[in-house]
Amino acid sequence: MEIALFVIIGILAVVFAYGVTIYNNLVSLKHNVDKAWSNIDVLLKQRHDELPKLIETCKQYMQYEQGTLEKVMQARSAVSSAWERNDVGALGTAETQLRSGLGSLFALAEAYPDLKANQSFQQLQSRISGLEDAIADRREFYNESVNNNNIRIEQFPDVLLARMFNFVARQLLVFSEEELKDVNIKELFR
Repeated sequence: MEIALFVIIGILAVVFAYGVTIYNNLVSLKHNVDKAWSNIDVLLKQRHDELPKLIETCKQYMQYEQGTLEKVMQARSAVSSAWERNDVGALGTAETQLRSGLGSLFALAEAYPDLKANQSFQQLQSRISGLEDAIADRREFYNESVNNNNIRIEQFPDVLLARMFNFVARQLLVFSEEELKDVNIKELFR
């Protein structure tokens, strides 16, 4: 009888320890997703601050390209709005528009030698391009963290604790296929 009691207590202790381990792993995954989002957030803020400087520099040289400049600023506003609402889906769409607009802007700058030679423009272009690369890297890390989180909360036995403690699936940050296409420079000059 005593041995059976020790066996039952031992089994309950193992099950409890296993449950605690699963819970702690789920918490860790959740915080990894939040950390990955924070890394993107920092870069988006930095780029958000740099874009008005770029637009102002371009306005001095590109009097006939106001439509392109306005498109970039509208896309910047859409990114900001989605970012403030933590709407990952809308952020992906807005990011695609912004990246497309920046690609068009940088391509149009080729037609303005004075602008291309402007040191401020060169620095801003380099800074924004660097931020774009960093955002792409962080997006990859974020999506990997989200994927790991989403898989774990659906796997058995993790799903039992995930439902019990309201761990939820997160949304991937996806940009549209449009971003993957090259900018058609001939189309820009029509």
